Amino acid sequence: MRRIAKSICLSFIFYTFVIFYRFDINGFVTGFGNPDWERTHEAASQTSPVVSALVDGGATCVGKTVVDEMSFGVSGENRHYGTPTNFVAPARIPGGSCSGAAVAVAAKLVDFSLGVDTVGGVRQPAGHCGIFGFRPSYGAVSHLGIIPISTSFDTVGWFAMDPSVLHRVGQVLLQGQFAVQRNPRNVIIADDCFQLSKIPIQRLTQVVIRSTENLFGKQVLKHEKLSDYIASRVPSLKAFDSNKSNGDPKFTSLRSLASIMQLLRRHEFSHNHFEWINSVKPTLDPLISAQVQEKLELADKDINNFVAVKNELRSALNALLKDDGVLVIPTVCSPPPKLGSKELSSEDYLITEFSLTALASISGCCQVVIPLGLYENYPVSVSLMAKHGGDRFLLDTLKTMHASLLNKLADEAGKSKTSNDVSKEAAAEIAKEKVSLNS
Repeated sequence: MRRIAKSICLSFIFYTFVIFYRFDINGFVTGFGNPDWERTHEAASQTSPVVSALVDGGATCVGKTVVDEMSFGVSGENRHYGTPTNFVAPARIPGGSCSGAAVAVAAKLVDFSLGVDTVGGVRQPAGHCGIFGFRPSYGAVSHLGIIPISTSFDTVGWFAMDPSVLHRVGQVLLQGQFAVQRNPRNVIIADDCFQLSKIPIQRLTQVVIRSTENLFGKQVLKHEKLSDYIASRVPSLKAFDSNKSNGDPKFTSLRSLASIMQLLRRHEFSHNHFEWINSVKPTLDPLISAQVQEKLELADKDINNFVAVKNELRSALNALLKDDGVLVIPTVCSPPPKLGSKELSSEDYLITEFSLTALASISGCCQVVIPLGLYENYPVSVSLMAKHGGDRFLLDTLKTMHASLLNKLADEAGKSKTSNDVSKEAAAEIAKEKVSLNS
């Protein structure tokens, strides 16, 4: 890590944090996970306002972290700068693209870190590294001073080991959103999303369900088949489905959203960076090169249709969740794959993972990742989503539920008799967190 700045703490926190390489720092070249990029670009003349706000608030920025090459991968592996080690599962990927920022928090090197979530760049590494991660509503935090990938999706997010730290960062960056706290009146389990997961459904949902019942009562719990709900509320998806499904029953509305997200990200990446790629001809990882080397142009009618899908999906989820509802989904569909695994280049793996991340990316709704211990020695988590603009409500809900979630998770660990449940080591860590929380 490279030391960047230290503030004289006059206000609220003495936290340390790191940022991943796409954030501008005055006087430093803003990296993009590729040495040819650094070689051909000048130092930034200003610091990202997001970083400045945190430093002005009393936090100390101690460095920049490794990013997936061109911030376009899902694994966190980087052939040029190395791969940050997943602190919980060293033989497994840390997740991309903010792998270094997630690992720095998981290893307790810093209190929190900043990343940018485009199609899952904060949420996936949070899930794979067993830490909290937050993707705010699209547009809620300034995009200035970061290298763009896809301007339709890029969203500044952050990681922490402690939900109170996650919440405190939100109070700084989500200006004007924090007011009177309120409890959720609807906690909606997206049953079909959990069917995508390779982790047993009960292992992921039981703790959330019991915690919800304990805090808010059984009446707030609801279940939804989200793919059917979206299909009925997002009519512009039909044009995409008719061209792509070819009768494939697996081609649900969730997979359609994932495909749209990938296409729009590639299109906007080409718009932002193809001229540089074409002129410099940088050395790229083959997996990345295959996605960015050729310019992707979309017809105006396709772009207009994708914009319609985005607007309709936001309206649909806002109508489902209203001001006081949260949607419960898996963060990722599987444990972190092995480093260098062929699975990472599999279209089926990508489309399944993106079926989950596309919900917040396309709608612009906010999402928080909640770690739930280990399953077969790998981190597992769930995510809560709230309507667009419901960031404060979502972070407040996490803060309210955290102690109860720890209690229920410890109860499940105590009942565990098989290796598929929370390990003794994880149970010990949960117990430590409970002591810290209650002290």
